[in-house]
Amino acid sequence: MSGKAGLRGRGVLADLVLVVYFLLSLAPVVFIVALSLKSNAEQTSTYLRFTPTLDNYRAVLGIGAGESAYLRFFLASLICAVGAVLVSLVIGVPAAYAAARFRFRGSEGLLFTLLSFRFAPELVVIIPLGVLYQQLGLYDTYVGMIWALQLVTMPLVVWILRSFFQDLPPDLEQAALLDGYSRRQAFVKTVLPLVRPGVAAVCLLAFIFAWNNFILPFTLTSSEAQTVTVSSLAFLGGNQVRFNLVAAGAVMAVLPPLVLALFIQRYLVRGLSFGAVKS
Repeated sequence: MSGKAGLRGRGVLADLVLVVYFLLSLAPVVFIVALSLKSNAEQTSTYLRFTPTLDNYRAVLGIGAGESAYLRFFLASLICAVGAVLVSLVIGVPAAYAAARFRFRGSEGLLFTLLSFRFAPELVVIIPLGVLYQQLGLYDTYVGMIWALQLVTMPLVVWILRSFFQDLPPDLEQAALLDGYSRRQAFVKTVLPLVRPGVAAVCLLAFIFAWNNFILPFTLTSSEAQTVTVSSLAFLGGNQVRFNLVAAGAVMAVLPPLVLALFIQRYLVRGLSFGAVKS
């Protein structure tokens, strides 16, 4: 009985630790949402007791007096993030399949080099990339921003999908080839449908990484292709720092990845279960 009581006590303690950790993790979210609902007079003088107002959201969206370019930057973020994900999928899906099926001398080194683009600090490449963009006319353009963001999303696509393709037995393609399919047809009609949930999951993850990126758009854009993560800093200028406007912009900026994040876990579970085909 004492052993069972000890196990039960440790379980309760573990649950309490998880609850405390969850509350601490949720505190910054509550703070930023509360700040976005405060007036100018209350933004630094109150905590949780204040009079909520939607004036900050109206100001950020340009509703009423004044104009705001927030929606244009919001649309630019969508274009750049979606474009980077599409480029990464078009190139990364076949690359992940090739990495899972074909081995040659230096293949692991090549994959590690690709992975290094994801984990290396962006400041390492941002200066030469900025110089090249100025010379090639890609600075502050959608094409340039999409090409830069796919440096973040491409390694993610290749390495995650590679594991999905490795879980599929090669016998599936061999059977399709014996039926008269070409290698491309066997890939498109036999292999790709089995990893479709994995493709959906990695697409959502890549979108979030591209949407949340700050350094690349901060350095490689100025106004035309500037993303919403950078444009929110404009509210910090002027004679008065408007933390409440920055908070309102941040809350609206987090909505697209937050909505997509609601589907990530479901797609990941489906992808892992559908991809785990054993011979």
